Amino acid sequence: MSSRVLIVEDEPDIRELVVHHLKRDGYQVTAASSGEEALRQVQAVPPDLVLLDLMMPVMDGLEVCRRLRQDPATAGLPIVMLTAKGDEVDRVLGLELGADDYIVKPFSPKELLARVRAVLRRSGAAPGAAPLRLGALVMDLGTHTVSVGGLALSLTPKEFDLLRALVEARGRVLSREFLLDRVWGYSRASEIESRTVDVHVRRLRVKLGAEGRRILTVKSVGYRMETAP
Repeated sequence: MSSRVLIVEDEPDIRELVVHHLKRDGYQVTAASSGEEALRQVQAVPPDLVLLDLMMPVMDGLEVCRRLRQDPATAGLPIVMLTAKGDEVDRVLGLELGADDYIVKPFSPKELLARVRAVLRRSGAAPGAAPLRLGALVMDLGTHTVSVGGLALSLTPKEFDLLRALVEARGRVLSREFLLDRVWGYSRASEIESRTVDVHVRRLRVKLGAEGRRILTVKSVGYRMETAP
């Protein structure tokens, strides 16, 4: 079955264009013209991914993202922000709130579809594959779940993929460029994209609690996961 995508955009021309290209690429697509309508639709029929415009009247994309991340039922829902070229501060804030990626307007259909595919891409591990274990941390690649000390964590798809890359490296240093390519599918990194990695690492450290201290910063290079007890 094809993935369900909800596009939240108050500009009719942009909304219709995105719907057209997503449908042509085989996705099931629904649309909302406001933040309030988007939350109602997510609650009624949860999508597999939300394309969320940053600037909307009444309830903007940041508030919609915040509410989705605060609700345990939608905390792991993939979210891609649609932002204007000059909204760098808001893009960073969106990432800090838990957005998985962003697309800067104006964007090409090719870029849009590539980002959607990248965010929707999941682990290819089959159910029953051996979990990854490190200290009190357990990652089940088949069910896409993470627990620490037996307590389940709510991670976004990008947080899960980032954590997996760090754990599988078994103490090796991973550069920001490598992580951007492996987790986000970016072949070239800009300054804000490099900051995307830093934002997600900060969020992971908080969510992992005591185990988050295993994620070490290697100055001017990237990150590594401490494997010692």
